[in-house]
Formats: sequence, structure tokens, C-alpha cells
Amino acid sequence: MHRIWAVANQKGGVGKTTTAVTLAGQLSAEGHRVLLIDLDPHGSLTTYFRLDPDAIELSVYTLFKDRADRRAFPRYDEVLVRTDFERLWLLPASTALATLDRQLGSEDGMGLVISQTLADLDDRFDYVFIDCPPMLGVLMVNALAACQQLLIPVQTEFLALKGLERMLHTLKMIARARGEAVPYLIVPTMFDRRTRASGDALAALRERYPRELWHAVIPVDTRFREASKAGKPLSLWQPASRGAQAYAQLAGDLLGRNVVAFDRDEGQVRA
Repeated sequence: MHRIWAVANQKGGVGKTTTAVTLAGQLSAEGHRVLLIDLDPHGSLTTYFRLDPDAIELSVYTLFKDRADRRAFPRYDEVLVRTDFERLWLLPASTALATLDRQLGSEDGMGLVISQTLADLDDRFDYVFIDCPPMLGVLMVNALAACQQLLIPVQTEFLALKGLERMLHTLKMIARARGEAVPYLIVPTMFDRRTRASGDALAALRERYPRELWHAVIPVDTRFREASKAGKPLSLWQPASRGAQAYAQLAGDLLGRNVVAFDRDEGQVRA
């Protein structure tokens, strides 16, 4: 398995699921085998692909239960869902994940279930994106233990900046507990170049986090909402859209290559 990213923010509505879905769609379109993991009990990522977290029988929760029960062969193939998109797979969430800390949190090995899962599935996927829950607990610990880098989407408005501070505080707590820092990249989302508020928030991010901030932005694009409604990653549905092109640039940067030239101030792709 080449790379594993977790996508997290303790504030909702900042583009966390959109980031995971669109990046996964972009890399699958390039011919890579991509796995999405939904660790959020709200199940936004699962719902995106037209599955019901309230009704689904086998989910990521099943893998935690299998580990707690010392099951010899975890039910990976029963939990894995092949999406409608080529080379794109999902480990879905169920609302039972909300009970995980209370029911199984004290069991041995619960913090490494996702790491072990990905080790066992190593030859099946090239890239993995983990959609994290908004709170610190067993699920967040699993995501951070499994990933090589954390992506933190931050909406370019000042309330979201406060959420970022909470997220970074959580990262420091986890770093102290595990004895090493988690590498992270802050991704400015929903940037609207027409508004002063968005510009001011981006300027504040650049001033406070010059080394951790992605150099470009994800612009406001109504097509994200349309793609979600259609249940399709924007990168596969309308790859020429501004939003999809911005995530193509992010994917290229994450892999150490350039995909498109991107104007960091305007949120526009340059021809």
C-alpha cells in the first residue's frame, strides 16, 4: 500500500467528506485502486455512496467487534463495498460506531484495528483515505495510528479557524501519548474570492501556519453540492469544474507532482 491519509477536523461543515471523496475519485480516475474508510458515526461518506448508516448490517464496526471477539479471520470481504465507480472501494460506517468507546474501547488492541486491517489488505489498494469522526476517541486514535499524513480541511472563515485550533490541540495531545508528531497539511476550503471575509481568513491562515498550509485553495463551487446529490465524486462526474481541478492540484501535490497550474489567491486554474 503506497499512501494512507486521514481527513479530520473537529468542526463540521468544512469539506471533510468532500475532500476524501474528491481526492479518492481523482486518484481512481488516474488508474489507482483506492479505498475510502468511513470512521465517522454520522456516516456522511457512507451516505454519499447511497448506503444507510442506520440500516447497514456489516460495517467498520464489524471489524472492531471481530477483533474484540478474537475472530481468526476478520470479515473484510463481507464489509468491503465495491462502489459504482471503477477502482473505488468503501469500508462503510454504521451508527453503531457511536457506541464503540463505551462498548469496546477498553478491549486490548482497539487502537490499532484500522492499522491491522490495512496491513492485511495491503496488496489490494494503492491509496487510502480515512474520513475521521469530529471527536477524540478510539476511532480518531485508529485513524491517526494508521495514516502517514493528516489532511485538515478548514473553511476560510473565522469560526472555522477556532475549530482548527481545537484540532491542533488534539493533535498535540495524541503526539505526547504516542511519542511522535502526526504530519499534517491544512487545506483551505470554500474559498470565495468575492468576499473580504474569505480573503481575511486565508490571510490569517497564511500568517499563523505558513509551513503547514497548502499553498493553494479549494474554491467555492456549487457543483460539489450537485455531485453529492448525484452520489458521484466531482472528480469523476465533472473533472473540468473548478472544484475538481483544485483537488486534482492537491492530489498532485500530495504525490509530489504537478497536475495543473493553480492561482493561490484567486482559487482559479490558470490555462
